[in-house]
Amino acid sequence: MRTKLILAGGFLGSGKTTLLARAAERLSARGLRVGLITNDQAANLVDTELLRQAGREVKEVSGACFCCTFNKLLYVCDNLINSHHPDVIIGEPVGSCTDLSATVLQPLKKFCSDRFDLAPYSVLVDPDKLQESLAVGQTHDIVQAVRYIYRKQIQEADLVVINKIDALPAGRLDEIKAAIENAFPGTPIIAMSALNGTGVDEWLDRMMSGGFAGGRIVEVDYEIYADGEAALGWLNAAVELSAQSPADWKAFAMEFLAQSQAEIRRTGGEIAHFKILLTAAGVKLQANLTSNSAEPMVQENQVAPSSAATCPAKPFVALAKKGRSRKRSLGVDSESLPSEQPTPKQAALEGATKTAQGGLKLSSNYATLIINARVRTGPEELKEIVKGCLNRAAGGDITVNVAEISSFRPGRPQPIHRFSQVVDSCPTED
Repeated sequence: MRTKLILAGGFLGSGKTTLLARAAERLSARGLRVGLITNDQAANLVDTELLRQAGREVKEVSGACFCCTFNKLLYVCDNLINSHHPDVIIGEPVGSCTDLSATVLQPLKKFCSDRFDLAPYSVLVDPDKLQESLAVGQTHDIVQAVRYIYRKQIQEADLVVINKIDALPAGRLDEIKAAIENAFPGTPIIAMSALNGTGVDEWLDRMMSGGFAGGRIVEVDYEIYADGEAALGWLNAAVELSAQSPADWKAFAMEFLAQSQAEIRRTGGEIAHFKILLTAAGVKLQANLTSNSAEPMVQENQVAPSSAATCPAKPFVALAKKGRSRKRSLGVDSESLPSEQPTPKQAALEGATKTAQGGLKLSSNYATLIINARVRTGPEELKEIVKGCLNRAAGGDITVNVAEISSFRPGRPQPIHRFSQVVDSCPTED
């Protein structure tokens, strides 16, 4: 029996991870087993840890997009199938990648049609980012190469999914649909809010009922594509936080985000996506920014007990070892925590209290933090901004220990396969 494979693409900040979490919830309610796959240019993903903490079976493909790590994608799918026996696997490719129809969908159909029942390729769009890409309404300063990637993502979609409709004013959805139909005629469109679940079941019904996958291959100029990815500085970090007395970790997180947004704006950078996941005392706080001016979107939830049991120390214990060997910290030696103390991850999963308003004000001295930042600035500049803002948000009461941090510009995409024509008509590779 073949496993249903759903790939949901879209630009940075379009809501792919939120959709994966919501879709897994809805499919589980239908009695189906679900496996999830995240993807990024580097390790230490907020998405992976967030889904894991929700109790989901999730694997990660890091180091490059699915197109450049196609064999690893197959390995991870097989690993999920052998260990978890999912009825459905849902994967989200890197948000800055395009040309997935030619480099991922066609190879899957050509080489793996006996193993996977491939769903139509969905591309999520954020209404605000769509305005910028298509110059609909007010626009912001986004370099042309980045816009090129965004437009190519939509152009190759089997289905365009307008996400975040819960935040749209009356009448705006019809305008957005008309703009997509005008720019990309003939592409099916649906609308949803992955956050509150509106439209998710309709999307799943389409994915589960079949339909042709990878029906379009677009021409992609890989020089422009590479320039678009390289326009952004990428940063992934895993951080351990400790305080002598119980700290208000939500206040810390919000101050760190505010400091980072202000500093990026002051230095002339532009946020594509800046997200964090803070875990303390069995509670997780997820927050993200999708522009220089946007208010942060914040969610707070309990960590699923099963995730605490099965993944008690990942990624922070392993990364702390890497941090010690590489001596990467913010002026705090990674060996500074005595060995008889619980690890920050273990301490962060013990004993929560909540304020009367339901917000995070935790009776824990420890927290862990994952940071994923995609910003139009240099990677070294981005690293210094993040380090400085962590220290300023911590003040004199919180000790900041960076267990792992990497900042870089993605290299030129080098896909393993690239088909020039749609499989099922004339399957040939370039």
